[in-house]
Amino acid sequence: MRPVNHEGQYRSVAFHTLGCKLNFSESSTLSRMLVQEGFVPVPFDQKASVYVINTCSVTEHADRKCRSVVRQALRRSPGAFVVVLGCYAQLKPAEIAAIPGVDLVLGAAEKFRLAEFLKDLSKNSSGEYHCGDIGQLDQFVPSWSQGDRTRTFLKVQDGCDYNCSFCTIPLARGRSRSERISGVLRRAEQLAREGVREIVLSGINLGDFGRGSGGQGAAGREAVQLSAAGREPARVQNQVKPRRQERFADLIRALDELELPLRYRISSIEPNLLDDEIIHLVAGSRSFVPHFHIPLQSGSNRILGLMKRRYRRELYASRVEQIRSLMPDAAIGVDVIVGFPGEGESEFEHTWRFLDELAVDYLHVFPYSERENTPAVDLPDAVDQGERMQRSRVLQSLSSKKRRALHLRCEGQIRAVLFEHADHNGEMQGFSDNYIKVRAPFDHLVAGSICRVELGGPDSEGLSSGRLLGKGSLIRPEIHQFHR
Repeated sequence: MRPVNHEGQYRSVAFHTLGCKLNFSESSTLSRMLVQEGFVPVPFDQKASVYVINTCSVTEHADRKCRSVVRQALRRSPGAFVVVLGCYAQLKPAEIAAIPGVDLVLGAAEKFRLAEFLKDLSKNSSGEYHCGDIGQLDQFVPSWSQGDRTRTFLKVQDGCDYNCSFCTIPLARGRSRSERISGVLRRAEQLAREGVREIVLSGINLGDFGRGSGGQGAAGREAVQLSAAGREPARVQNQVKPRRQERFADLIRALDELELPLRYRISSIEPNLLDDEIIHLVAGSRSFVPHFHIPLQSGSNRILGLMKRRYRRELYASRVEQIRSLMPDAAIGVDVIVGFPGEGESEFEHTWRFLDELAVDYLHVFPYSERENTPAVDLPDAVDQGERMQRSRVLQSLSSKKRRALHLRCEGQIRAVLFEHADHNGEMQGFSDNYIKVRAPFDHLVAGSICRVELGGPDSEGLSSGRLLGKGSLIRPEIHQFHR
């Protein structure tokens, strides 16, 4: 029976998610869990009984964004029950609970017990928070996005054991821990049956898969895992699990051996964890697409040292060179931070020149943002905010040039494109295996499918036109040689 409020109406719930794709996969999983409890999901811009805000802690504006979203929710439904969870909630629970209108704040471990906390939706004069010691968090909760029927972000790893000087993620998400390979395989089979055609493997430090504690909770602690029916998470009492020896390369190999109508994309992987074995596995794979996103953060070795990164630019360049030698038309994306303390004009010049000469295809550029409780905030030689934004614009321009070059390089090639179901005014859009966004006339017979497409050149919106050559299950044209 669906829960009802005091007026006898069904309880509805709306989610608003800030931050990374991992947050979106967790919001999607939490929403499905509440549906099992009888809640009715509604869009965030509609009236709801409960509003759930899943927060991010990456930027300094987390507090401002959280307050703004809370105000938006209460303007629509003044008596609604407001929950805040996610990374920022773990870092600043008391602060968030004091925001007018917030009723409940849940930390990293507690967020997956959301349904338990929603038994009573009575508003209180002040918010309450439940936030455990992040150092004790050792459970892994499988999560995946749902809504786009063709593509899903599947969380296979969480947390991070690295201590980069600018990052709060270890404080917000805890130590590295992973799903088991057997669990990922079961989930891939389930998602394929449901019509998903691309799985994006996601994590906080994805290359560290299998090297964490490996447990799904300490003894007596409740965690969430896939039910026997293979549907939604169900709570079980867990025992302490031993450290596992599974590796990310083992996961790639196991997924590639599945006979499923799926392709797989690696969301992001640290350069020091992207070894030759992984690159060769992807290069020879039937189902893993030629696309890598590799965080760099700076092209200056001195700044990389201040950031406490675990590599130097020479190793990064060697990884890119190895990918290019095996997969000439692979897409390679880069994360880069500008304006880190101590980054003078010469260090920024080193970064710009390094990236300009490097055979990469697009950049995600982030102006450095001070975060409390990180070593970087105490470093000398802070960079002016205006200068940070100027450097960001310079690299954004470089990114546009490199992305266009990728489109031009692949013009005339036949690539495997997964088109979305949506009809955009008579057009459909999708991504090629090597991450080129493609548009073509809408065809309901191929929407939601992987198709052979001859790529045209890029247009003013940064999309390539595509000429359909037929529907097919092959993923990698350069491996299987589509007939031209």
